[in-house]
Amino acid sequence: YVCPTELFAFQEMVEEFGNRNCLVLGASCDTNEVHFAWLSTPKEEGGIEGVEYPILSDTWRKLAGELNITDLADNVSYRATYLLDESGVCFHESVNDMPIGRNVKEYLRILDAKIFNEKNGEVCPANWEEGKRAMAESREGVINYSQGK
Repeated sequence: YVCPTELFAFQEMVEEFGNRNCLVLGASCDTNEVHFAWLSTPKEEGGIEGVEYPILSDTWRKLAGELNITDLADNVSYRATYLLDESGVCFHESVNDMPIGRNVKEYLRILDAKIFNEKNGEVCPANWEEGKRAMAESREGVINYSQGK
């Protein structure tokens, strides 16, 4: 029941992801027909009408199995997010328990940190946000950062 709120949260931020050269892509274990029905049902009636990014159908749960995000006891897949670089290498993975929704803005922050690191060579400490200080990737960098230098 948390999924629709997340799908809309990602939809609201699609442009922000695009500004970071990032494509939003969903996946679920439902069929294409179920996706179409859900996408054709208004939000006010429990649907996801208005979600415009692609949603893959993983009815055989092959992708979910490969990613090890299937709850075999309940025959469902956990909600997971993967951020991949331009080479297709995963640089961030998160998996949420069923009752806990994802924070879409956190994925934008992580993308900002990745972009910052690639551009500047510095690493982004805990709670880093765009515009905040980063540090050199070294013991001296940690010391300088800890001392406010």
